[in-house]
Amino acid sequence: MIEKYIKNDLTLKRWKRFKARKLSVYSGILLIAMITMTFIAPVISNSKPLVASINDQVLFPVIVDYHPRDIGITDSLVIEWRKVKTDWVVWPLFKWDPFESNKEVAYYPAAPSAVNPMGTDDRGRDVFARILYGFKYSILYAVLVWALCFLLGTFFGGVMGYFGGRTDFIGQRLVEVFSTVPQFFLLIILISLFTPNLTMLVIISSIFGWITISYYVRGEFLKNRKREFVEAARSMGASTSRIIVRHILPNSLSPLITFTPFVIAGNIVSLASLDYLGFGLEVPTPSWGELLAQAQKNFTIAWWLAVYPSLAIFFTLTLLNLVGEGVRDAMDPNMN
Repeated sequence: MIEKYIKNDLTLKRWKRFKARKLSVYSGILLIAMITMTFIAPVISNSKPLVASINDQVLFPVIVDYHPRDIGITDSLVIEWRKVKTDWVVWPLFKWDPFESNKEVAYYPAAPSAVNPMGTDDRGRDVFARILYGFKYSILYAVLVWALCFLLGTFFGGVMGYFGGRTDFIGQRLVEVFSTVPQFFLLIILISLFTPNLTMLVIISSIFGWITISYYVRGEFLKNRKREFVEAARSMGASTSRIIVRHILPNSLSPLITFTPFVIAGNIVSLASLDYLGFGLEVPTPSWGELLAQAQKNFTIAWWLAVYPSLAIFFTLTLLNLVGEGVRDAMDPNMN
């Protein structure tokens, strides 16, 4: 079905190569399903009904924040939807949001039960809800860092590769200086100086993340700048920017596309590591690394805090690597 929308022969050939690797295709489908689930998480797990009828009035609590007076409550500023009398109600599959504590259990963290299938954390919050919501921040961080790093790496690598000579020499010396910096420790120091929100984490993480990709882009530009189609464009009077953007860059994207799934997987691990060490997302943001940090503090009594977040990370990284292998084979010019 997708083939009829692909007009370029080379792109079509690459798509058929990827499709031939069934495990990569299924992994991609599962990954898309997981991403969809985390972005519609309020529909899957929430302490508010999806739809409720009160006094013949149909309400949508998941979408709209209602004031207690809107449903006839005058003695409270907070709506406890589980205690509200309704004509009829449709609840999500799981009745927990990632910030709500289960006050019915005797102690925290509580073991898995029918009410909390994956147990609770040390504040009584549902582990499944925090894993489900936490994946959204992991994938957003990973993709945004990937995009910013690849943009910077493509720009600096392309400039060094296209112009060569003194520009390449000076640029490479600067890149070598940057590459000798202990990046992870400097990253922790920089994060500790600022409020650790998602935007700041993405910006700080991208400061050094572009270095590796710049090497590959530089190599592609050095190889392609003397190719016949570039010389033909130059002889026809094409500007430098047009030659770079319209001719060299499209033919230098193979490393970027090939590395994408693996880089995103690495970024997910990076955020989990930062959250585990306490330098990641601001509390109480749902986070896989924060759950693992709780597991370390409660390792003798709360096995579920280690098992379920670890399985989530393992499963996500496995899917990304399987997709990456399919993309690598599809982009390999030596394969038929």
